[in-house]
Amino acid sequence: MSYTRISAADARAQQAAGALLIDIRQPDEFRREHVPGAVSLPLEALLNGAPIATDSPTQTVIFHCQSGRRTQENADALIRAAGHAPVAILEGGLNGWKQAHLPTVEDKHQPRPLMQQVQMVAGSLILLGVILGYAAHPGFFLLSGFVGAGLLFAGVSGWCGMALLLAKMPWNKV
Repeated sequence: MSYTRISAADARAQQAAGALLIDIRQPDEFRREHVPGAVSLPLEALLNGAPIATDSPTQTVIFHCQSGRRTQENADALIRAAGHAPVAILEGGLNGWKQAHLPTVEDKHQPRPLMQQVQMVAGSLILLGVILGYAAHPGFFLLSGFVGAGLLFAGVSGWCGMALLLAKMPWNKV
């Protein structure tokens, strides 16, 4: 089983010729911005056996993510998920698509992707702790340490309390 890596221009041409373009990013990422005509089928769903609805067994399936990294790292699993269909991976993902000046569907009313929100909040809290630690009282450095420890725990365990909390915020309700 193999796949081909294709440029954004080639992906667009193949999509126009009937190829199925599958976006494996999380639904919140897809709602914020995606390639016109792409189908949202998150990587986790594919890894758990979600079927790919192709029009025919010979229809080419093109997978993409944000930067191309997720698709590349999971290429074998994506090939298995596609069955006997020819598989291609979009080089550079959505970023490559945009660098080629191809159109996207963007809804800025949708919240930023959850992990981007976590990065923004964590970075802000760490910066605030450092500034207040120097300007007001050294005890504020503990805020930065606490957030850093939380990020370390999230990376090691795969569980992020800040992400769970942010997901419950009103702006993240679908």
